[in-house]
Amino acid sequence: MREGNATLIAEAPLYIEAILRPEDTTFDRLECPTFNTSRYEYLQDPLRGKPQYNIFSAPKRQFFFALNLHENAPVLPRLLGSIIETIRFLGPDQSALSIVEGRSTDGTYEVLQMLRAPLAENGIPYYFNSSDKNPEEVDRIQMLADLRNEALEPLVNNPKEWSNDATVIFLNDVSLCMEDILELVHQRIHLKADMTCAMDWMDEGVETFYDVWVARDIKGDTFFEVSDLGSWDSAGNLFWNNEETLERYINNKPFQVYACWNGGTAFTARPLLEQKIKFRRSAEGECYMGEPTIFCKELWHLGYGKIAVVPTVNVEYTDVNSRKIKKQKGTVSSHIDGKDEDDMIKWQGPPEKVKCAPNWYSQAWLPWNETLTKD
Repeated sequence: MREGNATLIAEAPLYIEAILRPEDTTFDRLECPTFNTSRYEYLQDPLRGKPQYNIFSAPKRQFFFALNLHENAPVLPRLLGSIIETIRFLGPDQSALSIVEGRSTDGTYEVLQMLRAPLAENGIPYYFNSSDKNPEEVDRIQMLADLRNEALEPLVNNPKEWSNDATVIFLNDVSLCMEDILELVHQRIHLKADMTCAMDWMDEGVETFYDVWVARDIKGDTFFEVSDLGSWDSAGNLFWNNEETLERYINNKPFQVYACWNGGTAFTARPLLEQKIKFRRSAEGECYMGEPTIFCKELWHLGYGKIAVVPTVNVEYTDVNSRKIKKQKGTVSSHIDGKDEDDMIKWQGPPEKVKCAPNWYSQAWLPWNETLTKD
C-alpha cells in the first residue's frame, strides 16, 4: 500500500467525521430525507421466521458492498456516509465493504485508508486495496473488468462466510441516500429478481439518462435512440419503442430489462460464490460491449435473467446534480404508496436479438447469446 500525501492526510479527518456522522454539515452534500424504515426492517434479520432459523447459530453474511473509486473525494461524504448508515441499519454482522481505489491524487486514497480504524471499531469488515491499473492506457474494458473482479475478491475467495443468496451492492461514484440503497436491495428480494438497478443521470442542460451504452431494455434496445451519427437529440424520449416498459417507467414501477448498471445495482451473489461468473471484456468475435452488459449477458446464460430497473431510485454523480434529479424525479420515500403488489413483474425470457453498438456509428442487431454455447 502506497504512502499518502501529508497535506491530504491532514485533511482526511474532516471527511471521516462526515462519513461516520450523518448529521455532520462540514460538506455541502446531498440532503437525504428522513423516512419510515419499517419497509426495510425485515432485511435486518432475513432468516427469522424461516424453518431453518436458529437463534444460537451464527447467520452467514448477506450484504456485500463493492466499489471502484478514482478521484472521488467530493462525493465521498455522501456516498460512503450513506453506505455506512445502511450497513449500520442492516447490521455489521451481516455486511462487508470492499473498495478498490486507483491512482487518486485528490485525497480519495487518504480518506479510504484512514477509514480502516473507525470501521474496525464499529465492527464493519472493510477490505481496502489500491491499484495502479489505468483503464485509459490499455484495453479499457478489460481493465475495468479486472478492477470490478478485484473488488469482489473478498466475497469470491471466502464463500463459506456468505449466504448462498447474499446480495452484492455494487455502486458507482454517485451521490445517493440510504433509502436508495435499501430500495434496490428490497426490490431484488420482493420481486424475486436476480439483479436490480437504479437510473443514473447527467446534467446536459436537461437531465439525461447516463448509462445508455450499457443498458438495454427487454427488447434488446437502448433506453433512448442514438442515431448512427452519434446524436443524442432523442435522449428525452425514453423507451420510445417499448410501450409496456414506458408505462411502468412513467408510473414508477420496476420494469424488466436485458441489461443495466445505471450507477448502482444489487444482484445475487450465488453465481459468484459458485465461481460461475466474473466480469470480462468481449471475446473474439463477440460484440464489443461494456463489462456490465457482458455480465448481464452471462447472468442470462446461467439462468439469472430476472433483471429489473427500479425507477424510483435516481442518482447523479455530484451532490449538486443529485439534488436536482431528486427534486425533479422525487425521492424513493415520496413514491411509496403501500401498493407493492403492483410492482410485481411478469418475467420474460431474453430478447432474440440485442442492439450491438461498439460505437454509435456502427450499430447492429445480434443474437443475445452470441458466442455463448449452451451446456
